Amino acid sequence: MLSNPFLKSFRILLLPFALLYGIIVSIRNWLFDKNIFKSSSFGLPLIGVGNLSVGGTGKSPMVEYLVAQLKNEFRVAVLSRGYKRKTKGYALANHTTTAIEIGDEPMQFHFKFPDVPIAVGEERLYAIPQLLHDKPETEVIILDDVFQHRSVKPGLNILLTDRNNLFTDDFFLPTGDLRDTRSSYKRADLIVVTKCKPDLTLGEKEEIISAIKPTAKQSIFFTTINYGSPYHITQHQFTYIDEHTHVLLVTGIANPKPLQQYLEERIHTYYMMHYGDHHIFTLDDWKEIKRRFNSMEASKKIIVTTEKDAMRLLKYEAELHNLPLYVIPIEPRFLFNDGPRFNDSVRTFILNFNQQERA
Repeated sequence: MLSNPFLKSFRILLLPFALLYGIIVSIRNWLFDKNIFKSSSFGLPLIGVGNLSVGGTGKSPMVEYLVAQLKNEFRVAVLSRGYKRKTKGYALANHTTTAIEIGDEPMQFHFKFPDVPIAVGEERLYAIPQLLHDKPETEVIILDDVFQHRSVKPGLNILLTDRNNLFTDDFFLPTGDLRDTRSSYKRADLIVVTKCKPDLTLGEKEEIISAIKPTAKQSIFFTTINYGSPYHITQHQFTYIDEHTHVLLVTGIANPKPLQQYLEERIHTYYMMHYGDHHIFTLDDWKEIKRRFNSMEASKKIIVTTEKDAMRLLKYEAELHNLPLYVIPIEPRFLFNDGPRFNDSVRTFILNFNQQERA
């Protein structure tokens, strides 16, 4: 939730709008639950990754984790909405695709997994058949940010919730961050509590489980953020951040706090330029970033950004070669040695689905 007292107070004033929003969302869910609004299924395993709130809960790292785990055994494809892209409709990524065309997150998937089909489409009910027409060999589709978009029903729903902003403690937009009802968590098959501290205790784990109250069919997992070695945005050379490094942190993501904490634990000085989530960097933004960097007085200084932001900064590629702009990759790490159990749950769903289809 917001830490700024003024913003908190302002959002409380918006409570009537939040209540109205909650009523609308509840009615919509009731219509789907009663089958008045239809949800469609498809004849192949669909894995949905989503959340109940706006803001960063770690959907992109989870999608990447799933692709990495599954791509060597199954022909996997990813379908996203392509949020904040400048195009409409269905599109399949290719070697000329940019983040402007498909969005920063799908572009990040395409950049990391060039051999995996990455597609975008706001209307998944129509985009899935188009993806299967383009890539008929596809065996599994991972649906990114799908939980509250109920026109398509995944066979396996993975719900993410941020440890620092659990959906159980949240409220509807615009007073809180919820874009769906808290009770909708019951539609999930697997619940992943993300962004936990690495040393989460068993007692804290049980408190969270007690707050969420998973149903008998649900499994709950806990992950923390693993940061990889920073690499240059175009040259892909690695660097090491030590206490003497001065960093200009450039972000356009919903929740930069974990990255800030990562830097605070390693260095004495960093400066931050924070833009809105999925911000499209303009030429003026780029000039200001360079001006801020050049004004930093330090013998060792670098610019650090996230993988999502890097996809939107690559349009300035001609200038990036001579600038120390580094990307910090992240991935989820399962706590309590639960990674194998999570992987097995996903793999079992796919294999059981295929067996049922053949029966």
